[in-house]
Amino acid sequence: MHCNIYRSSKKDEMYVYIATNEQTDESIEGVDPLEILPEAMRQAFGRATFVMHLELTEARRLARANTLHVLDSLQTRGFFIQMPPEGLINPNAVEPEGLRGA
Repeated sequence: MHCNIYRSSKKDEMYVYIATNEQTDESIEGVDPLEILPEAMRQAFGRATFVMHLELTEARRLARANTLHVLDSLQTRGFFIQMPPEGLINPNAVEPEGLRGA
């Protein structure tokens, strides 16, 4: 399955995979790649910036998403939203003892 991947202008590390029938590196001129998304999701995503075209197969591994989940979502809904990873940086975390007052 072929898809185009776009980066969100509103949230770092948020991406949307959009299923395509073509082996193109970008979307068709003048067509909104996010038109398949529900309106609320489009508003939360912001402007889409093309990142890459990808051919997904069950054997292909993705860094932050389960390939089978992505393929299933692309086949059933036509898109997959990859949310930013949680828990990498907690702004409310207590500083380690050795760094206080440094």
